[in-house]
Amino acid sequence: MEAETARETEKFGSETGQPNHRPAMEIAEEDAFRAQIYGLLSRVLVLPMSVETLAILCGLNDVEADTDLSKALKGLGELAMRTPQALAEDEYSALFYGMGSGGELHPYASYYLTGFVYEKPLADLRRDMTELGIEPSDLNDEPEDHIGFLMEVMHGLITGRFGDGADTERQRDFFMRHIAPWATLLFKDLEKAENAKIYMPVGTLGKLFMTLEEEAFEMIAA
Repeated sequence: MEAETARETEKFGSETGQPNHRPAMEIAEEDAFRAQIYGLLSRVLVLPMSVETLAILCGLNDVEADTDLSKALKGLGELAMRTPQALAEDEYSALFYGMGSGGELHPYASYYLTGFVYEKPLADLRRDMTELGIEPSDLNDEPEDHIGFLMEVMHGLITGRFGDGADTERQRDFFMRHIAPWATLLFKDLEKAENAKIYMPVGTLGKLFMTLEEEAFEMIAA
């Protein structure tokens, strides 16, 4: 299923706001699958879904739903086929716009870990990004601890888009420091959010994938 799903999601990557990067290197099929899921999550979370994004999402309707993760992908594809772009954009606005106020959810590490934006988790992230040689693009003015930006960083760490790439240990360190402490909770909140319709399976997908990633990284650490 992973190879099939990777083909369905191979066009994903955030439309804007992504860090500066180099072309991706050749990676193992399993890592390519992981990278595509991170790219998918980034693309639908950094900005409202464009017509192009919705069209690509519709292709997920053909995914063979033989695991919980693939069921979430297929569910997202099915909803995309029934969702006009304007409604998807309105839903994104209701869920996320209005940093600190206005949106139903606040998708920032600082907010989930401290209750406020622009706090220590953001400073810690910026320090680690500097050490990794990652610079944010100027195409998006969200703080770097936005969930969509973090998903894009993981995509880049896996594919080697930041210099020579990051080994599994560096992927694990970044994930466990900046994503594991809060991302699953955000995705659970998204899954049950009052305004979530097409974003409900995004929440389910993120929740399931974050759990799988954390379990895999914990096994590596052991």
